[in-house]
Amino acid sequence: MGVLDEPFPGSWARAAGLVTRWELQHNFVRVFPDVYLRKGCTLDAEGRARAAAHWAKGSGVLIGYSAAALHGTRWLDPDYPAEIARTEHCKPPGGIRSVCTVIESAECCEIDGFRVTTPARTAFDLGRRLPRAQAVPILDALCAATGLDPQHIENVARVHPGTRGVTRLSAILQLIDAGAESPPESHTRLLLTDDGLPRPTTQLVIRDSFGGFVARVDMGWEEWRVAVEYDGAHHWTDPTQRTKDIDRIATLESLGWRVIRVNATLLHHRPHVILDRVRTALRAHGWTDDHKELVSVNREKPTASVPCDHVSRRNLARRGSGRGRVG
Repeated sequence: MGVLDEPFPGSWARAAGLVTRWELQHNFVRVFPDVYLRKGCTLDAEGRARAAAHWAKGSGVLIGYSAAALHGTRWLDPDYPAEIARTEHCKPPGGIRSVCTVIESAECCEIDGFRVTTPARTAFDLGRRLPRAQAVPILDALCAATGLDPQHIENVARVHPGTRGVTRLSAILQLIDAGAESPPESHTRLLLTDDGLPRPTTQLVIRDSFGGFVARVDMGWEEWRVAVEYDGAHHWTDPTQRTKDIDRIATLESLGWRVIRVNATLLHHRPHVILDRVRTALRAHGWTDDHKELVSVNREKPTASVPCDHVSRRNLARRGSGRGRVG
Protein backbone atom coordinates (compact mmCIF):
# COMPACT_ATOMS: atom_id res chain seq x y z
CA MET A 1 0.00 0.00 0.00
CA GLY A 2 1.38 3.40 -0.97
CA VAL A 3 1.55 6.38 1.35
CA LEU A 4 -1.35 8.01 -0.50
CA ASP A 5 -3.55 4.91 -0.25
CA GLU A 6 -4.35 5.67 3.37
CA PRO A 7 -5.41 8.97 4.99
CA PHE A 8 -2.76 11.70 4.75
CA PRO A 9 -2.45 15.46 5.36
CA GLY A 10 -3.01 17.27 2.07
CA SER A 11 -0.69 20.17 2.91
CA TRP A 12 2.12 17.74 3.73
CA ALA A 13 1.64 15.78 0.50
CA ARG A 14 1.72 18.96 -1.60
CA ALA A 15 4.80 20.28 0.19
CA ALA A 16 6.53 16.95 -0.37
CA GLY A 17 5.70 17.08 -4.07
CA LEU A 18 3.60 13.91 -3.90
CA VAL A 19 0.48 15.54 -5.36
CA THR A 20 -0.52 18.76 -7.07
CA ARG A 21 -3.46 20.90 -6.04
CA TRP A 22 -5.38 19.65 -9.10
CA GLU A 23 -4.67 15.99 -8.25
CA LEU A 24 -5.70 16.53 -4.65
CA GLN A 25 -9.01 18.01 -5.74
CA HIS A 26 -9.82 15.45 -8.43
CA ASN A 27 -8.23 12.14 -7.39
CA PHE A 28 -8.81 12.24 -3.64
CA VAL A 29 -11.68 12.81 -1.23
CA ARG A 30 -11.49 15.01 1.85
CA VAL A 31 -12.08 12.99 5.01
CA PHE A 32 -11.47 15.81 7.50
CA PRO A 33 -10.04 19.32 7.04
CA ASP A 34 -6.66 18.91 5.28
CA VAL A 35 -6.93 15.10 5.50
CA TYR A 36 -7.49 13.18 2.28
CA LEU A 37 -7.93 9.63 0.98
CA ARG A 38 -7.54 8.34 -2.55
CA LYS A 39 -10.86 7.83 -4.36
CA GLY A 40 -11.86 4.18 -4.38
CA CYS A 41 -10.04 3.37 -1.13
CA THR A 42 -12.19 2.11 1.74
CA LEU A 43 -12.17 4.01 5.01
CA ASP A 44 -12.43 1.44 7.79
CA ALA A 45 -12.30 2.06 11.55
CA GLU A 46 -8.51 2.04 11.56
CA GLY A 47 -8.32 4.44 8.62
CA ARG A 48 -10.78 6.81 10.29
CA ALA A 49 -8.66 6.73 13.44
CA ARG A 50 -5.51 7.58 11.49
CA ALA A 51 -7.35 10.37 9.69
CA ALA A 52 -8.45 11.84 13.03
CA ALA A 53 -4.88 11.74 14.31
CA HIS A 54 -3.70 13.61 11.22
CA TRP A 55 -6.43 16.21 11.75
CA ALA A 56 -5.26 16.71 15.37
CA LYS A 57 -1.70 17.26 14.08
CA GLY A 58 -0.17 15.25 16.91
CA SER A 59 -1.85 17.18 19.72
CA GLY A 60 -4.15 14.40 20.90
CA VAL A 61 -4.31 10.76 21.95
CA LEU A 62 -6.55 8.28 20.16
CA ILE A 63 -8.88 6.67 22.68
CA GLY A 64 -11.78 4.23 22.86
CA TYR A 65 -13.03 2.97 19.53
CA SER A 66 -10.14 4.48 17.56
CA ALA A 67 -7.50 3.10 19.90
CA ALA A 68 -9.13 -0.32 19.65
CA ALA A 69 -8.92 -0.09 15.86
CA LEU A 70 -5.19 0.68 15.88
CA HIS A 71 -4.62 -2.20 18.28
CA GLY A 72 -6.03 -4.52 15.63
CA THR A 73 -9.53 -5.11 16.99
CA ARG A 74 -11.75 -6.78 14.40
CA TRP A 75 -15.44 -6.31 13.58
CA LEU A 76 -15.52 -2.56 14.27
CA ASP A 77 -18.13 -0.43 12.52
CA PRO A 78 -16.32 1.71 9.90
CA ASP A 79 -18.91 4.49 10.25
CA TYR A 80 -18.51 4.95 14.01
CA PRO A 81 -16.92 8.35 14.84
CA ALA A 82 -13.20 8.49 15.54
CA GLU A 83 -12.39 9.24 19.18
CA ILE A 84 -9.54 11.41 20.38
CA ALA A 85 -8.58 13.02 23.70
CA ARG A 86 -7.15 16.52 23.59
CA THR A 87 -5.99 18.84 26.35
CA GLU A 88 -7.46 21.94 24.71
CA HIS A 89 -11.02 22.73 23.71
CA CYS A 90 -11.51 22.53 19.95
CA LYS A 91 -14.70 21.75 18.10
CA PRO A 92 -13.99 18.72 15.89
CA PRO A 93 -15.40 18.20 12.42
CA GLY A 94 -18.18 15.69 11.80
CA GLY A 95 -16.98 12.12 12.21
CA ILE A 96 -14.71 12.86 15.18
CA ARG A 97 -15.63 12.76 18.85
CA SER A 98 -13.19 14.92 20.79
CA VAL A 99 -12.89 14.66 24.57
CA CYS A 100 -11.06 17.25 26.65
CA THR A 101 -9.21 15.12 29.19
CA VAL A 102 -5.73 14.11 30.30
CA ILE A 103 -4.43 10.59 29.74
CA GLU A 104 -1.64 9.43 32.06
CA SER A 105 1.65 8.78 30.25
CA ALA A 106 1.68 5.19 31.54
CA GLU A 107 -1.67 4.67 29.82
CA CYS A 108 -0.38 5.75 26.40
CA CYS A 109 1.69 4.00 23.78
CA GLU A 110 2.68 4.69 20.19
CA ILE A 111 1.61 2.83 17.05
CA ASP A 112 3.02 3.90 13.69
CA GLY A 113 3.83 7.30 15.12
CA PHE A 114 0.33 7.86 16.51
CA ARG A 115 -0.29 8.23 20.25
CA VAL A 116 -3.00 5.85 21.47
CA THR A 117 -4.19 4.55 24.81
CA THR A 118 -2.81 1.19 25.88
CA PRO A 119 -5.03 -1.87 25.39
CA ALA A 120 -5.92 -1.87 29.10
CA ARG A 121 -6.87 1.83 29.17
CA THR A 122 -8.75 1.40 25.90
CA ALA A 123 -10.79 -1.45 27.36
CA PHE A 124 -11.37 0.57 30.54
CA ASP A 125 -12.87 3.44 28.55
CA LEU A 126 -15.00 1.26 26.28
CA GLY A 127 -16.24 -1.07 29.00
CA ARG A 128 -17.49 1.68 31.29
CA ARG A 129 -19.09 3.73 28.52
CA LEU A 130 -20.71 1.34 26.05
CA PRO A 131 -23.90 -0.67 26.57
CA ARG A 132 -23.16 -4.20 27.75
CA ALA A 133 -24.34 -5.87 24.54
CA GLN A 134 -21.93 -3.70 22.56
CA ALA A 135 -19.04 -3.63 25.01
CA VAL A 136 -18.59 -7.37 25.49
CA PRO A 137 -18.05 -8.25 21.79
CA ILE A 138 -15.63 -5.35 21.34
CA LEU A 139 -13.65 -6.23 24.47
CA ASP A 140 -13.63 -9.89 23.43
CA ALA A 141 -12.08 -8.85 20.12
CA LEU A 142 -9.65 -6.37 21.73
CA CYS A 143 -8.37 -9.03 24.12
CA ALA A 144 -8.04 -11.50 21.25
CA ALA A 145 -6.06 -9.01 19.17
CA THR A 146 -3.69 -7.88 21.91
CA GLY A 147 -3.50 -10.76 24.39
CA LEU A 148 -4.87 -8.41 27.03
CA ASP A 149 -5.70 -10.01 30.39
CA PRO A 150 -8.87 -8.62 32.05
CA GLN A 151 -6.81 -8.29 35.23
CA HIS A 152 -4.88 -5.46 33.58
CA ILE A 153 -8.16 -3.65 32.95
CA GLU A 154 -9.00 -4.01 36.65
CA ASN A 155 -5.61 -2.50 37.47
CA VAL A 156 -6.49 0.60 35.44
CA ALA A 157 -9.87 0.82 37.18
CA ARG A 158 -8.14 0.86 40.57
CA VAL A 159 -6.14 3.90 39.48
CA HIS A 160 -9.38 5.75 38.62
CA PRO A 161 -11.77 5.06 41.51
CA GLY A 162 -15.11 6.79 41.27
CA THR A 163 -14.93 7.26 37.52
CA ARG A 164 -18.33 7.15 35.86
CA GLY A 165 -19.23 3.67 34.66
CA VAL A 166 -16.73 1.73 36.79
CA THR A 167 -19.49 -0.35 38.38
CA ARG A 168 -20.78 -1.32 34.93
CA LEU A 169 -17.22 -2.15 33.88
CA SER A 170 -16.70 -4.47 36.84
CA ALA A 171 -19.66 -6.60 35.76
CA ILE A 172 -18.56 -6.64 32.12
CA LEU A 173 -15.05 -7.81 32.96
CA GLN A 174 -16.51 -11.05 34.31
CA LEU A 175 -17.99 -11.76 30.87
CA ILE A 176 -14.98 -11.19 28.60
CA ASP A 177 -13.75 -14.17 26.59
CA ALA A 178 -11.06 -13.69 23.96
CA GLY A 179 -12.08 -16.98 22.36
CA ALA A 180 -15.06 -15.40 20.60
CA GLU A 181 -14.31 -15.03 16.90
CA SER A 182 -17.19 -12.69 16.02
CA PRO A 183 -19.80 -10.48 17.70
CA PRO A 184 -22.55 -13.09 17.11
CA GLU A 185 -20.46 -15.66 18.98
CA SER A 186 -20.16 -13.21 21.88
CA HIS A 187 -23.91 -12.59 21.81
CA THR A 188 -24.64 -16.31 21.70
CA ARG A 189 -22.43 -16.89 24.74
CA LEU A 190 -24.17 -14.08 26.63
CA LEU A 191 -27.57 -15.48 25.71
CA LEU A 192 -26.64 -18.83 27.25
CA THR A 193 -25.08 -17.54 30.46
CA ASP A 194 -27.76 -14.89 31.00
CA ASP A 195 -30.31 -17.69 31.09
CA GLY A 196 -28.41 -19.47 33.83
CA LEU A 197 -26.70 -22.09 31.69
CA PRO A 198 -23.10 -22.98 32.55
CA ARG A 199 -20.45 -20.88 30.86
CA PRO A 200 -19.19 -22.71 27.76
CA THR A 201 -15.56 -23.15 26.79
CA THR A 202 -14.83 -21.18 23.62
CA GLN A 203 -12.92 -22.64 20.67
CA LEU A 204 -13.20 -26.06 22.26
CA VAL A 205 -10.97 -28.68 20.65
CA ILE A 206 -12.59 -32.09 20.39
CA ARG A 207 -10.44 -35.22 20.15
CA ASP A 208 -11.17 -38.89 19.63
CA SER A 209 -10.42 -41.68 22.10
CA PHE A 210 -6.84 -41.86 20.80
CA GLY A 211 -6.23 -38.14 21.33
CA GLY A 212 -6.46 -37.31 17.64
CA PHE A 213 -7.89 -33.98 16.53
CA VAL A 214 -11.49 -34.16 15.35
CA ALA A 215 -12.79 -30.60 15.31
CA ARG A 216 -12.77 -27.20 16.95
CA VAL A 217 -16.18 -25.82 17.86
CA ASP A 218 -17.21 -22.25 18.64
CA MET A 219 -18.21 -23.11 22.19
CA GLY A 220 -19.28 -26.11 24.19
CA TRP A 221 -19.12 -28.23 27.30
CA GLU A 222 -16.74 -31.18 27.17
CA GLU A 223 -18.19 -32.66 30.35
CA TRP A 224 -21.61 -33.04 28.74
CA ARG A 225 -20.49 -33.38 25.11
CA VAL A 226 -22.65 -30.51 23.87
CA ALA A 227 -21.40 -27.98 21.31
CA VAL A 228 -22.91 -24.72 20.05
CA GLU A 229 -21.92 -23.39 16.63
CA TYR A 230 -22.76 -19.98 15.17
CA ASP A 231 -22.96 -20.35 11.39
CA GLY A 232 -22.75 -17.29 9.15
CA ALA A 233 -24.34 -17.14 5.71
CA HIS A 234 -21.31 -18.84 4.15
CA HIS A 235 -22.12 -22.07 5.96
CA TRP A 236 -25.58 -22.18 4.40
CA THR A 237 -25.01 -20.83 0.90
CA ASP A 238 -21.67 -22.34 -0.14
CA PRO A 239 -22.23 -25.96 -1.32
CA THR A 240 -18.67 -27.05 -0.52
CA GLN A 241 -18.77 -25.61 2.99
CA ARG A 242 -22.24 -27.04 3.51
CA THR A 243 -21.01 -30.54 2.65
CA LYS A 244 -18.03 -30.18 4.99
CA ASP A 245 -20.36 -29.10 7.80
CA ILE A 246 -22.63 -32.10 7.24
CA ASP A 247 -19.68 -34.50 7.41
CA ARG A 248 -18.24 -32.68 10.39
CA ILE A 249 -21.41 -32.82 12.44
CA ALA A 250 -21.94 -36.49 11.55
CA THR A 251 -18.47 -37.27 12.87
CA LEU A 252 -19.08 -35.35 16.09
CA GLU A 253 -22.41 -37.08 16.64
CA SER A 254 -20.78 -40.47 16.08
CA LEU A 255 -18.53 -39.62 19.04
CA GLY A 256 -21.53 -38.85 21.23
CA TRP A 257 -21.63 -35.09 20.79
CA ARG A 258 -24.80 -33.05 20.34
CA VAL A 259 -24.31 -29.99 18.13
CA ILE A 260 -26.70 -27.02 18.37
CA ARG A 261 -26.47 -24.77 15.33
CA VAL A 262 -27.28 -21.07 15.53
CA ASN A 263 -27.76 -18.45 12.83
CA ALA A 264 -28.67 -14.75 12.79
CA THR A 265 -32.42 -15.35 12.58
CA LEU A 266 -32.45 -17.64 15.60
CA LEU A 267 -30.18 -15.37 17.62
CA HIS A 268 -32.05 -12.14 16.95
CA HIS A 269 -35.65 -13.31 16.61
CA ARG A 270 -36.01 -16.75 18.24
CA PRO A 271 -33.48 -16.91 21.07
CA HIS A 272 -35.85 -19.06 23.15
CA VAL A 273 -35.43 -21.83 20.58
CA ILE A 274 -31.66 -21.80 21.08
CA LEU A 275 -32.05 -21.91 24.85
CA ASP A 276 -34.57 -24.76 24.73
CA ARG A 277 -32.36 -26.82 22.43
CA VAL A 278 -29.21 -26.27 24.45
CA ARG A 279 -30.90 -26.94 27.77
CA THR A 280 -32.53 -30.10 26.44
CA ALA A 281 -29.20 -31.36 25.08
CA LEU A 282 -27.36 -30.63 28.32
CA ARG A 283 -29.98 -32.38 30.42
CA ALA A 284 -29.97 -35.39 28.11
CA HIS A 285 -26.22 -35.63 28.64
CA GLY A 286 -26.31 -35.41 32.43
CA TRP A 287 -26.48 -31.72 33.31
CA THR A 288 -28.97 -30.75 36.02
CA ASP A 289 -30.15 -27.47 37.46
CA ASP A 290 -27.84 -28.15 40.41
CA HIS A 291 -25.11 -26.88 38.08
CA LYS A 292 -27.08 -23.75 37.26
CA GLU A 293 -25.04 -20.57 37.45
CA LEU A 294 -26.19 -17.21 38.78
CA VAL A 295 -27.84 -14.98 36.22
CA SER A 296 -26.37 -11.50 35.75
CA VAL A 297 -28.49 -8.98 37.64
CA ASN A 298 -27.83 -6.29 35.07
CA ARG A 299 -28.29 -8.36 31.95
CA GLU A 300 -29.39 -6.76 28.71
CA LYS A 301 -30.67 -8.49 25.63
CA PRO A 302 -27.55 -9.87 23.91
CA THR A 303 -29.26 -9.46 20.58
CA ALA A 304 -29.55 -5.69 20.88
CA SER A 305 -28.46 -3.76 17.83
CA VAL A 306 -24.82 -2.70 18.03
CA PRO A 307 -22.67 -0.75 15.57
CA CYS A 308 -20.55 -3.78 14.70
CA ASP A 309 -23.48 -6.04 13.70
CA HIS A 310 -23.62 -5.28 9.99
CA VAL A 311 -19.85 -5.58 9.71
CA SER A 312 -19.85 -8.93 11.47
CA ARG A 313 -22.48 -10.39 9.18
CA ARG A 314 -20.51 -9.39 6.12
CA ASN A 315 -17.25 -10.75 7.49
CA LEU A 316 -18.79 -13.95 8.81
CA ALA A 317 -19.17 -15.10 5.21
CA ARG A 318 -15.39 -15.41 5.15
CA ARG A 319 -15.15 -17.60 8.24
CA GLY A 320 -15.21 -20.98 6.57
CA SER A 321 -11.44 -21.43 6.63
CA GLY A 322 -11.13 -20.44 10.28
CA ARG A 323 -13.10 -23.27 11.80
CA GLY A 324 -11.50 -26.56 12.77
CA ARG A 325 -12.24 -29.34 10.31
CA VAL A 326 -12.82 -33.02 10.71
CA GLY A 327 -9.52 -34.88 10.79
